Amino acid sequence: MGDTLYIKIDRNIQVDHIDITLGDVAKLECTDASVKNRLKTLKILKIQADKSNRYIFSVMKVVELIHELYPKLEVENLGEPDFIVEYESPAYAKGRWNLAKVVLVCIIIFFGSAFSIMAFNNDVGVNQVFDQIYQLVMGRPSDGFTVLEASYSVGIAVGIIVFYNHFGGKRITKDPTPIEVQMRLYEDDVNTTLIEGCNRKGTSIDVD
Repeated sequence: MGDTLYIKIDRNIQVDHIDITLGDVAKLECTDASVKNRLKTLKILKIQADKSNRYIFSVMKVVELIHELYPKLEVENLGEPDFIVEYESPAYAKGRWNLAKVVLVCIIIFFGSAFSIMAFNNDVGVNQVFDQIYQLVMGRPSDGFTVLEASYSVGIAVGIIVFYNHFGGKRITKDPTPIEVQMRLYEDDVNTTLIEGCNRKGTSIDVD
């Protein structure tokens, strides 16, 4: 057989069923359609967990399993050399605990942000600055709520909306938000740490 199989696997694949096939984790391309279709159903892993778990997999193990079926098939890897299969039970993912965690995080972010803004304002003395500016321009003391305070409050809200690039669930521009960028960087760091840690411990699913 002179055909070549091209495989592309992302670094992190999330699944919600226990019998994992090659088609679940990889994109395949081969001139022989029968080979491609057969390998899509090739079972590479059976999840041994009730709720969630991560499995570090080497692409060399995938090549070994492919060669067990097609010894002469040339395999070209266009994706990651090591990847993570992350399993989460559908029942666990839709449970009330996940909803409770989302609500808790939202509450923490809301009050934490409010506290940070108030602490910053008190630290730099924004109220005193506004009082002095108002008295300098208007010639009379401020009553504590003027156009300066109102515009400052509106400006904070507009600045947050523009910075995070979302309003009411809608994206303002097509650019990724700073949160999305930081989450991707964090996810890459977590994946790298998991893969390197398992490789050092020798616990990844690899060839002998």
